[in-house]
Amino acid sequence: MEKIDVLNEKGEKTGEVVSREEVHRLGLWHKCVHIWIVNHKGEILLQKRSPQKATNPNKWTTATSGHLSAGDSSTEGAMRELSEEIGLNVNENELEYLFTVKESDVNNNPKKQIIEKEFTDVYLIRKDIAIANLKLQEEEVSSVKWFSPDEFKKMVIENDENLVSHREMQMKIIEILGI
Repeated sequence: MEKIDVLNEKGEKTGEVVSREEVHRLGLWHKCVHIWIVNHKGEILLQKRSPQKATNPNKWTTATSGHLSAGDSSTEGAMRELSEEIGLNVNENELEYLFTVKESDVNNNPKKQIIEKEFTDVYLIRKDIAIANLKLQEEEVSSVKWFSPDEFKKMVIENDENLVSHREMQMKIIEILGI
C-alpha cells in the first residue's frame, strides 16, 4: 500500500504519513509531479491514460505524472514515474524544474469519490525519444504520441474534452515554450 506525506496548506510536510486512498478520501494536501517532454522540433509528448484509471480514463495528459511516495524528493518521484509509466530512465540533471502549482478538485467518479488537493512540481525534459523504444505501463498508460505545439495549444485553448484539464499548468507550459 502506497504511503504519502501529508502537507499543510503551504505545502510543508506535517509529519503525518497516510495511504494514498486516505489522502484522496479525506482530501489531504500532498505532493505530485508532472513531467513534460519536448523534442528538438518543439513537439510535446503526451500519454493517453489507461481506460482502467479511476480519474480521466482515456484522456491525454503530460508524458508522466504521479504522487510522491512518503520520503521521496520531488526529483526521485519524477524519475520513478518516468521509469514506471513509460520505461524512460533519465539522469537528475535532465530534469528542469519549472514551477509548482497548487490545485484542488473533486472527481465524482460513481465508483469512488476522489478529492485531490495537490502541490504539483512541474518538470521539463528536452529530449528526442523514439516512441517505439518506450515500455508503457498498461495499468497507467494506453499510448503515447508527439503533438505539435499548435495541436497542443488548440487542445488547451478549446478545453478539449480528450485532454485532462490542468489549465494553470498547461497555460504556463504554453508560455514557457513560446507556443
